[in-house]
Amino acid sequence: MEKLTETVLSIMAGSKITLEIFVLTLAMSLPLGFFVALMRLSSVRPLAVIMDVYIWIMRGSPLMLQLLFVYFALPMVGVRFSDISAALLAFTLNYAAYFAEIFRAGIQSIPRGQYEAAKTLGLTYAQTMQRIILPQMIHRTLPPISNETINLVKDTSLIYILAMNDLLRVARTIVQRDFDMTAFFIAGLFYLVMTAVLTAIFKRMEAYYGKYDE
Repeated sequence: MEKLTETVLSIMAGSKITLEIFVLTLAMSLPLGFFVALMRLSSVRPLAVIMDVYIWIMRGSPLMLQLLFVYFALPMVGVRFSDISAALLAFTLNYAAYFAEIFRAGIQSIPRGQYEAAKTLGLTYAQTMQRIILPQMIHRTLPPISNETINLVKDTSLIYILAMNDLLRVARTIVQRDFDMTAFFIAGLFYLVMTAVLTAIFKRMEAYYGKYDE
């Protein structure tokens, strides 16, 4: 029992790094993804092309490769980051690209007639986006955002390759030390709990924003 308690406490300590990477990545990649989506839809052709290339690179290459590039390749040209900064940079740039495509699809799914109707009513572009377009877009994009957010929870395990004491690395260290698989089961339970909490949150958000798309 004492060993089990020690294992749980150790894994909880490791989960702090995992949660920190998850929360900070989500907090930075969502707004960045939205602005990338707006630039991707911009009438300024060079800007739209640059964002298109960025999205293509981020979505077309593995996240693990991007982590290795930021952590190992950039220092070779004099650009160095701490472990957590390197992880956050790679995760944020990667997930912002995915969120950008989700937001772009959500914005383009709104009929153009709604923009024209808002303009007829005397609403500015900013008012139209805030009061009419964004609430509908949020509702339509919540399911794919929910999926990507859950993927982010699982992808945080990739920081294992940066030798950070995250949830997975702590669990593996315990298993190798004690020759007991219990730590892996506990780690899996932590991931499942985090996923369940996120699923419940997004379901409530979908119910709230559902009124804007009726």
